[in-house]
Amino acid sequence: MRENINDLLAFVAVANDKSFTQAAARLGMSQSSLSRTIRKLEERLGVRLLTRTTRSVAPTEAGTRLLAHVGPRLDEIEAELVALGELRERPAGTVRITASEHAAESVLWPKLANGLRDYPDIRIEIVSDNRFVDIVAQGLDAGVRLGESVEKDMVAVQIGPDQRLVPVAAPAYFERHRPPTAPQELVAHSCINLRLITSGTTYAWEFERNGRPLRVKVDGQLIFSSIRLAVDAAVRGYGIAFVPEDSIAAHVDRGALVRVLEDWCPLISGFHLYYPSRRQHSPAFQVVAELLRHRG
Repeated sequence: MRENINDLLAFVAVANDKSFTQAAARLGMSQSSLSRTIRKLEERLGVRLLTRTTRSVAPTEAGTRLLAHVGPRLDEIEAELVALGELRERPAGTVRITASEHAAESVLWPKLANGLRDYPDIRIEIVSDNRFVDIVAQGLDAGVRLGESVEKDMVAVQIGPDQRLVPVAAPAYFERHRPPTAPQELVAHSCINLRLITSGTTYAWEFERNGRPLRVKVDGQLIFSSIRLAVDAAVRGYGIAFVPEDSIAAHVDRGALVRVLEDWCPLISGFHLYYPSRRQHSPAFQVVAELLRHRG
């Protein structure tokens, strides 16, 4: 089959150029070798394809028919091979990433939105999920978690700055309740809890000062699995929320929320893109990982 294709390419070159000399030069072969190739093709097909004279070469009726039907198809094959070569140079394909709603909204999408315009052949699917997901079992390319939560057998690339979780509440709430001066005092407050979807439990608020860690189990009227809703409830005066600092910066700036216990809130490792270390990654994935990389 491969021999037939090579012979057909030789025939099309001679028929189009109407010259063995020119076709041989274009194909990078000797004129005698090209002549033998055409003769063997004619013998295999059982028909004469070219009429040869001392001055010219022209396709016969059979040759004209073969050229009309095979020539365009060979051109299509060549064009497709060129297109595949361009694909190799121009990243293309689908990249599927799972991330929490907050990570997707605050880091993942803003970074991709700025860079993806230069890569129109890369498709992105962001799966918003607040659970810890097995990306291999789910057929995903990567996930996003805080650095301290990434498994040791994964490659982790930091995509967001280190950040803090901070307790905040509306000024109106603190007009009715004395602000806490130590984490232990939170048990006397109405706190807005976050449900950990993976474990099903509510999050125990974690603090640290002078190397001393402290976990406080809080209670209150509201439990959410969404940071955005917890922040909104705090703005409306329902109590104290313990949320990422970047999620409340604008509210603090306009005076809608007030931070407390800041000296008990250390920096924690920011969001990381994680993926299996043993997987061969596509050029499209490599582009996405580079777009997301934190350069702070």
